[in-house]
Amino acid sequence: MAVRRLHEEQPESFAFTPDNENWAKEQIGKYPEGRQASAVIPLLWRAQEQHEGWLPEPAIRAVAEMLDMPYIRVLEVATFYTMFQLQPVGKKAHIQVCGTTPCMLRGANDLKDVCRRKIAENQFELSEDGNFSWEEMECLGACVNAPMLQIFKDTYEDLTPEKLEQLIDDIAAGKAVTPGPQNGRHFSVAEGGLTSLVDFDGGPEGGVPQPQVINGATQTINSVAGFALNGGEGTAAKTKTSSKKPAAKKAPAKTPAKKADSLAAPKSAAAPQATDDGPAKKPKMLKKARASGADDLKLIKGIGKVLEDKLHGLGVFHFDQIAAWTDEEVNWVNDHLSFKGRIQREEWIPQAKALAEETKA
Repeated sequence: MAVRRLHEEQPESFAFTPDNENWAKEQIGKYPEGRQASAVIPLLWRAQEQHEGWLPEPAIRAVAEMLDMPYIRVLEVATFYTMFQLQPVGKKAHIQVCGTTPCMLRGANDLKDVCRRKIAENQFELSEDGNFSWEEMECLGACVNAPMLQIFKDTYEDLTPEKLEQLIDDIAAGKAVTPGPQNGRHFSVAEGGLTSLVDFDGGPEGGVPQPQVINGATQTINSVAGFALNGGEGTAAKTKTSSKKPAAKKAPAKTPAKKADSLAAPKSAAAPQATDDGPAKKPKMLKKARASGADDLKLIKGIGKVLEDKLHGLGVFHFDQIAAWTDEEVNWVNDHLSFKGRIQREEWIPQAKALAEETKA
């Protein structure tokens, strides 16, 4: 790591605003008497946010006094962690481009070229208007979404040179920007869709329960029985896993060849098919979007670009289609998605109803 030193030009003094001072006292109060030094990092970060994105020497002294710490101890923290900027940075954005191997292989050098062209040739050099600066960083911890960068405390991922140029232009124009993946990906879900845990095979006695996140907590769900396996408690206790091998299935009686055709169900039969989650019925689909154009299904939380394309392939283009699904129709759609159960878990239907109403208005 390069030597990090304080900038040669420093303000004469620093003091927290009244609101920030009250906030700092609250943070200090979270720690036992004599352990106030534990608040050093959040206080330094708040000082940096207050002082246009960089940490001046008087702010380091002010934090040391508030925490009754030796000045050198606080200086050590400020100079060790690269999250603290020790010289002036862009007022609107200081762009930290990850240059570690995964990002480098996915185009980080092209992102740095954009920064040189649109901001300044050299790292930490301010743009002409003083609103932007940039630097190359070591791993920022979002390798699966490479290439990526960080602006202050937010990360922007799955970037291309064109998307970065647009991001810089939007920030310069004061437009709202959204952190996270910039290609429609949902968090770190595989771009090509899920390749494992895509279905459930087997019943309570022969299958393997699937871990799912429900209300922010990971639970193991048996999609056949529809209950949580919580160590035999609750409804799970009523359906204990048997250690005995399931009985061998009897071979079906052979049907004479002449009668086989008459016993087969007609191809046009519309009877619901039985699934792990109950009866399924195909909802009404469209061959193409209506004349007004397809709704942006990605506005529904839980639907990214990959899922939107899958829904289009099934014939789903509009919010009101999803809003009208019955339980049986939800089961049918679940069977055709890469992760069953997400429609109910992520509450697509209530979201789609609200968005459909907004579209009408």
